[in-house]
Amino acid sequence: MRTLRPFLAGAAALALTLPAAAQEEPADGDWPHYARTHSGQRFAPLADINRDNVGQIERAWEYRLRPQGGGFILAGTVPSVVDGIMYLPLGDAVVALEAHTGREIWRHAVEGTTVRRRVTYWAGDENGARLYYNGGNEIVALDAATGEIATDFGDNGRVPFEVRYSYPPSIFGDVLVIGASTPELPSGPLGNQKGYDARTGELLWEFNTVPQPGEIGHETWLDDGWRDRPGNNMWVWYMSGDVETGMIYMTLGSPAPNYYGGDRPGDNLFGNSILALDARTGEYRWHFQTIHHDLWDWDLPAPPMLIDVEKDGETIPALAQTGKPGLMYILDRRTGEPVHGVNEMLVASADVPGEWYSPTQPIPVAPEPLSRMWWTPDDVVTLEDTNAEHAANCRALLDSYGGSFFNAGPFTPFFLHEEGDPPRASINMPHNGGSNWGGSAADPTTGYVFVNTSESGSIGWIEKRDPDGDYGRGTAASSQEYDRGSLSGPGAYSSFSASFTAEDGSQVTLPCIRPPWGRLVAVNANTGEIAWASRLGTTPELGTDKQDTGANNTFGGPMVTAGGLVFIGATSDGIFRAFDSATGEVVWEEKLDYAAMTVPMSYRGADGRQYIAVVAAGSGFGPPQMGPSGPLNNESLITWALPEKSPEE
Repeated sequence: MRTLRPFLAGAAALALTLPAAAQEEPADGDWPHYARTHSGQRFAPLADINRDNVGQIERAWEYRLRPQGGGFILAGTVPSVVDGIMYLPLGDAVVALEAHTGREIWRHAVEGTTVRRRVTYWAGDENGARLYYNGGNEIVALDAATGEIATDFGDNGRVPFEVRYSYPPSIFGDVLVIGASTPELPSGPLGNQKGYDARTGELLWEFNTVPQPGEIGHETWLDDGWRDRPGNNMWVWYMSGDVETGMIYMTLGSPAPNYYGGDRPGDNLFGNSILALDARTGEYRWHFQTIHHDLWDWDLPAPPMLIDVEKDGETIPALAQTGKPGLMYILDRRTGEPVHGVNEMLVASADVPGEWYSPTQPIPVAPEPLSRMWWTPDDVVTLEDTNAEHAANCRALLDSYGGSFFNAGPFTPFFLHEEGDPPRASINMPHNGGSNWGGSAADPTTGYVFVNTSESGSIGWIEKRDPDGDYGRGTAASSQEYDRGSLSGPGAYSSFSASFTAEDGSQVTLPCIRPPWGRLVAVNANTGEIAWASRLGTTPELGTDKQDTGANNTFGGPMVTAGGLVFIGATSDGIFRAFDSATGEVVWEEKLDYAAMTVPMSYRGADGRQYIAVVAAGSGFGPPQMGPSGPLNNESLITWALPEKSPEE
């Protein structure tokens, strides 16, 4: 394998290891971090609940999140559990609960901000454990025992920062690390990654995600495209790290603007990159760029998951990174070198004036793509796939573009459309799906990596901006000359999807490509081969004969246990499922009032039982779910366990 474009591996010297406390594995029954451990594996080493008895689990206790609903605020929330105590953000509060009963121990009210996704747990020092949350532009520290502000941190318990970041910091040893949610505009504040002392709140380091003059990667911004460029933002709410080498791994989004890069020629590091830094110093170690000069808004979402790979008799410390194009990169986490190979493949270019097109993009040799990346007119749904109305509307949509789309496989570009031109749209697979915010999980005992993927296609073109056009969130004030098709005009950039009228009179929108639209995939990281792939999700509106379609699963993700089970919600049908991790067979499921658009977790309560827990709060998009008496307000943290044994047992 010849790599045409190197990924610029950094200094060979590895970072110092993290403090001993950071290297300690959590107790088997604890889940202290978003993905349980720094590795991001989401592997619970508990087997009380297993593939043989999972059918016996029952709801143990529930905790109502917010009377008025949480929606997008609480979608993605994962609690922390340490020593039988659960710490949970509620948007307007943080609470500590008994993890085996749900009884509230303390409540910290939050004013003037919103606490999202999780709270960060730190085992602390002689002063005890701490929690940290982030309401947008500050880190706040709490005493984990009482919920009171830890006034010896920062300025009376708070450390402000100038560029917004809406999620809690990640912690490695005694270093808190944050990214920045910079606006998707051509110019603005330089949002950087920062490290803070967990004890004092002191700023320890700062890393420029748009390299400045003299920094590694600066040469990838041609014609001074780096000037006044907002930092490549980090959208996801946690990072992974290697406690042995002291390296942290963060994923960065695409540089702005999203669909036109004429004012930023070059590869644009560190956009769309896995970035490895020294956790203590913020020093650059290596990077791997998954997209050169992104023109598709394919931000890297969830961070990589660390797993050791056995190959050719050697144990390789590796990581697996997935993203929106539906590709998985398995890299040596010490250097960023591909384990199973990555080729720089020639890709198509288009004709937008002033645009810079990368001639190649990195495609893994293995695993094979997890989502479809090619399209032909034969991929359009038929009556047999969905129903007459939906199939007809999909065909009509295709006909409105002249009966076909341009597609050249992976990383298909969008062409210029001028007023009066006939329709000429591209379709790119898999739209905004592939593997998204949910990320992946892994079983270190088998080497299997589990990832959920969604399928669709993005269609559209590039046009000269209309001052009165609607170009989506964050772009209204942009001064750029070209952009994706206006959302208010014909040929708007959108998903290749169409609607039909359900029996209850509601409008249901589904992809226009043939199912499956959602899958759960198991990849053997040792070989790069796909071990199994199962449909994930249903479309009940299509009836029992056709509902096994797979479904969009953008926000949720999997969790795996030593009991041979992969638990996942994620799907719009609101069903929480358990799959056999060896075969991909669904072995248990339960319909919830709200979809579990987050990552499940498992822990051991003070009563000795293993619990499965997930936050069911929906996605926050679309109308509220309705019950017989009106909108449902059952957004809850839900737990399951095996039935309690009687004393005789």
